[in-house]
Amino acid sequence: MKNLFDKTKFKNMELKNRMIRSAMHEGLADKEDGSISDEIVNIYKDVAKGGISTIITGFAFTVEGENPTHRMLAAYDDRFIDGFKRLTDTVHKYRANIILQLASGGSQAKFNYRKRKIYGPSAVEHKFTGITPIEMTQDDINRLVESFGDAALRAKKGGFDGVQIHAAHGYLLSQFLAPYYNRRKDEYGGSTENRARIIFEVYKNMRKKVGDDYPVMIKINCSDFMDNDGFTLEECLFVCKKLDEMGIDLIEISGNVGFNKTEPQLIRPDINKDKDKQSYFSEYAKKIAKEVSVPVSVVGGNRDFAMMTDILNNSEIQYFSLARTILREADLVNKWKDNPEYDPACISCNQCWSLKHGNICIFNRPGRE
Repeated sequence: MKNLFDKTKFKNMELKNRMIRSAMHEGLADKEDGSISDEIVNIYKDVAKGGISTIITGFAFTVEGENPTHRMLAAYDDRFIDGFKRLTDTVHKYRANIILQLASGGSQAKFNYRKRKIYGPSAVEHKFTGITPIEMTQDDINRLVESFGDAALRAKKGGFDGVQIHAAHGYLLSQFLAPYYNRRKDEYGGSTENRARIIFEVYKNMRKKVGDDYPVMIKINCSDFMDNDGFTLEECLFVCKKLDEMGIDLIEISGNVGFNKTEPQLIRPDINKDKDKQSYFSEYAKKIAKEVSVPVSVVGGNRDFAMMTDILNNSEIQYFSLARTILREADLVNKWKDNPEYDPACISCNQCWSLKHGNICIFNRPGRE
């Protein structure tokens, strides 16, 4: 019988258990340029001490000036490498891995969007931000592809154990996958393969620059849940199979966040009280994991040790990504190690984000008793 505390390995990365802290934007990078701050180091230090096998950082932007949100991590220049080393050295002291997530925002932008150019697959107004981006040219696409590869190499030089491509949650690469936002008539639009072409090119560029032995991962929506306008489960299966063939090292399955506010979300009311609402992308992830040889992790409402254990032993899913529960309790994994029946303290109130304090559980903010 498989256990959540099994030791596993892929490529050159060893994992002391099957639990991963999924990427969350902290909003606590340096205010001036997005470099690593003391606050970021301290947050990840606590998570690493708390027993998690692997940390995926909040997303980092790869092109200077194109950060879509406040105090986002940056990876667009070699000057950030020293800060990366400081962070990774700290995390590694506690036998945890750390992965740098790389992203581009597109028209799902919340920061300084009136003062900079916003790019997208097509000039289509975003459903929620109301921003109409500039359609990317081939030169724009080439520049972005190169920037992801360059950032991946910086991550490797900075001591990160791998990188993750953020192709989910409505950001730019996710927009390329969605027919509603991608209405191109060239080789980047139309068929599923064409809409995913930029992701394949990003992966190839990364792999060329970091080598075959360095873990490269992806986070992708199982579906956008937008009927005929969005990326579907069947299309996700196609893209994941292709990436599997290309040599991707881990696929993290999420879904729809940023495109449709009526379907499964990262936070659901009363999820802490109702197990039927938990692990809500797992049924989709099971279908994908069955079709690929690469390890699959699933994020979204994973908060019950017994439920995750059951999924682990009755599907091909190998890893479980945790997010908000770790914001509340950085040491949750250690608590489960001592008592698998422990019930996480997170109440899924969705009050984590604060412009002043960053993405910190409301119960853990400075000054709160």
